[in-house]
Amino acid sequence: MLHVLLHMASDRKSYTSEQLAQMLSTNPVVVRRTMSGLRDAGFVTSEKGRNGGWCLIEHFEQLTLMDIYQAVGEPNIFAIGNQNSHPDCLVEKAVNQVLDDAVVEAQRILFERFRQTTLGDLSKLFNAEANKVHSQ
Repeated sequence: MLHVLLHMASDRKSYTSEQLAQMLSTNPVVVRRTMSGLRDAGFVTSEKGRNGGWCLIEHFEQLTLMDIYQAVGEPNIFAIGNQNSHPDCLVEKAVNQVLDDAVVEAQRILFERFRQTTLGDLSKLFNAEANKVHSQ
């Protein structure tokens, strides 16, 4: 989702769900569901109709990655983690015990970075990289 938000920040224009879905290689229904969380949080607006689409709020620069993460429903960060398919298995219990500590620590570090990084920070990095490419 950060991908499309940065495009929206850079281009300062609206995008349809279909356009965003194409950027993310997903279905427009998935985009609408995710964007509705951002809209409900007040981070994007949506307009229906022929010239409608999704627009990023004007003062997006202060939005933290944590704000965005929470607005999209706090999806699972790690594909690896605690498994409970065989709760009585001693091997699974041992693996879960080790992974739980590591995943909790990794998530703590990642969430701290989410709190410190704004969409404005990412936008500046993107714009600097884009300027390098265009000046070559």
